[in-house]
Amino acid sequence: MAYINGIGLISPQKTAETKEFLSEVMEYTADYLRCIEPGYRTYIDPIQSRRMSRLIKMGIASAKMSMTDAGCTMPDAIITGTGLGSVEDTEKILGEITREEKFLNPTPFIQSTYNTISSQVAIQLKCHNYNSTYVHRTFSFESGLIDGLMQIEEQKATNVLVGAIDEMTMNHLQITRRVGQWKMEAVNNLTLLQKPTPGALAGEGAAFFVVGAGMCASTYAELADAATCININGSFRPDTFLPGFLGKNNLSVDDIDVVMLGLNGDNVNDPHYLSFAEQFFPGKAQAWFKHLCGEYHTATGFGLYVAANILKNQVYPEILKLNPVQPAKLKNILIYNHFRNVNHSFILVRGC
Repeated sequence: MAYINGIGLISPQKTAETKEFLSEVMEYTADYLRCIEPGYRTYIDPIQSRRMSRLIKMGIASAKMSMTDAGCTMPDAIITGTGLGSVEDTEKILGEITREEKFLNPTPFIQSTYNTISSQVAIQLKCHNYNSTYVHRTFSFESGLIDGLMQIEEQKATNVLVGAIDEMTMNHLQITRRVGQWKMEAVNNLTLLQKPTPGALAGEGAAFFVVGAGMCASTYAELADAATCININGSFRPDTFLPGFLGKNNLSVDDIDVVMLGLNGDNVNDPHYLSFAEQFFPGKAQAWFKHLCGEYHTATGFGLYVAANILKNQVYPEILKLNPVQPAKLKNILIYNHFRNVNHSFILVRGC
């Protein structure tokens, strides 16, 4: 068994400023949802902070938040999932190369590598234990969770720090808009499903979780399992994959109290979520979360934060509801996410 004992989250909501669960929901009309960042002096030496990119600062701060929340001083492993790494630093390098030929500043180049976040967290914590980064597109965070669960199951670690972090920039947004990935104009995040159009509402975030082998005073929920499946030529069959995933955890569809879907406002790919919910969870409580954080490769980190807080606080906020069904109990939550009907993933969270 593995438990979520601490959470640190920097997101477009005020999650870094307060531990209260969605007490104040932020509304935006924007091209993408940008994180509300904390004062970094609390977490990083100001002199060191000057040489760090925004993504690294968000990663270090959210990691330290989760450690403080869990009362953990040193993790046995640090595992990070990121789909894009430091986009801002990569853009700086390419910009300098294209503008003029000269000796380039090495800092953006060093910090543009994907494993910089895990490395910088380890340096800040003076942690010399297992350190790994997963760059598996929208499977990045789930791959990190699976690794963390394996570390605990094989008794190689007692406390694992697992992170999910990605940033967005206007340059990246404009480039990927050309392939229909994002909304072509600014939209309101809270009315995202009322005016369905092609493309998702983009976002960003940095989430870290202390996953432990045992419970403690700060435990949120049990992280039961995570699984991924690539849909190649229609190979993803939810009618067999879902029962197999739940059966492995001694559950059935009837045991799920809330199913959380990764709807993002894209009227081309959102119907896959709706048909999934209609087929397997009719009459069940159905929720969503990406209107609060936007879509990005590791957005399920925000989803796990939401699920863990629902179970810990035994509160099911109205802002998350897709249908009016109120679950009889809040015990088992299934998070289902997919990226353009290619990368499909499940995360199962249980109340303690």
